[in-house]
Amino acid sequence: MAYEYGYSLESPWNLCLWEAQFGDFYNPAQMIVDQYLMCSEAKWLRQSGLVLLLPHGFDGAGPEHSTCHIERFLQNINSNIYDPANLAAHRELNGRTINFQVAQPTMPANYFHLLRRQMLRNYRKPLVIAAPKIGLKHPMAQNPLSDFSEGEHFQPILTKTHQSKGASDHLKFVFCSGRIAFDLDQLIQESADDLSTNICVIRVEELAPFPSHLIVDEI
Repeated sequence: MAYEYGYSLESPWNLCLWEAQFGDFYNPAQMIVDQYLMCSEAKWLRQSGLVLLLPHGFDGAGPEHSTCHIERFLQNINSNIYDPANLAAHRELNGRTINFQVAQPTMPANYFHLLRRQMLRNYRKPLVIAAPKIGLKHPMAQNPLSDFSEGEHFQPILTKTHQSKGASDHLKFVFCSGRIAFDLDQLIQESADDLSTNICVIRVEELAPFPSHLIVDEI
């Protein structure tokens, strides 16, 4: 990771990715994350666009390889916004005003546009992608080619509303992130006839900066 970090500094126009076979394989590189990636801009005014690809979630690999410890990254985000009710301030929270980005894309088009955005911006910020391996072959993880075309972009949240037969006009919001969205989707579809409430599932695809203003707008 130290090598890739240095390469990302010297070659900012190349998309530089460091991939771990399992999410927790970055544990030995924790020092590089803490001392360089998360704070190099604050300490040395050096921006890095390095992307860490860290598989995340139980995919039959066992407890030692099941997590990329998303909480470690989120605890080190240097956001200055402490008031959850200050929605105007949250609208100013973006990739430029944060030291680190954390995303958990579930759909291939969103993953594509996330990497594309990483290079199209006129600045560089490190990015952690916590991705479930199950998405590589899951039948629900598919997009039409039009979703990859011009005019499309990365979406920090993905919304899907399930209309239940004979349900009232009430709408229940369910928030999730990562691979659980596939299980949730399938469960709702299988029990759609028995549901008494319409359900709106909001997938939070970007955890930092947290898209709170987009969630409020969507609701």
